[in-house]
Amino acid sequence: MGQRLSDYRLFLREFRQTFHSTGAILPSGRRLARRLASKVGSGDVGQKVLEVGSGTGAVTAEIIARLGPDDRLDLVELNERFAKVLGDRLRQDPSWLRVADRVRVLQMPVEELDEACRYDVVVSGLPLNNFSCQVVQKILSQFHRLATQGASLSFFEYVAIRKAKALCSKPQERRRLAGIESLLQRELDSWEVDRDCVLANVPPAWVHHLRLPGEVAGAEKHEPRDQTPSRSTSPGS
Repeated sequence: MGQRLSDYRLFLREFRQTFHSTGAILPSGRRLARRLASKVGSGDVGQKVLEVGSGTGAVTAEIIARLGPDDRLDLVELNERFAKVLGDRLRQDPSWLRVADRVRVLQMPVEELDEACRYDVVVSGLPLNNFSCQVVQKILSQFHRLATQGASLSFFEYVAIRKAKALCSKPQERRRLAGIESLLQRELDSWEVDRDCVLANVPPAWVHHLRLPGEVAGAEKHEPRDQTPSRSTSPGS
């Protein structure tokens, strides 16, 4: 309880000071965190896992609970204060200490992560709706470059958040939100295999699960697969 209260206070402060990159007033709820981490530990061999936008570690704790003895985890967090909290937890939290030798905390934008690194599972907590279309495109392209063949990508969006924002936004902001909608929908149409609606979260959220093709060395782009998503219901975000 003490850890969660401390996380809440830090999130609220960062939300006020750095809303653009924080994007949430509270850490992810437990049900949302569990769905985001659900692809970790699903393989028969060791996985290399990447979590982007780890915050204070709400989702990280669920990922760590699922790590097998041969799994490795990289945490990419741009916010200096959040990165410090993650490092402290790796040194002090008993449940994190058992895997500390297989976890790295990298304070940087994910776009700067070495493309030689390849991951079997990618979990993103980035507030994509807060970024420019150009930045969102760079992040999505980087996810593809970092993915092994058939890697899973899980990310979340608050239910109907873009539509709600657009209703009270100026034309320029509506165009930005529409551009993000188009970019994300293209990814979902091409690669989504499942999605979960987590109503017991503040606010309610969609968790999207994609299976990425992995980028072939030297390739300029990734081509959409022929398979259609297992669920066709629009997320309404």
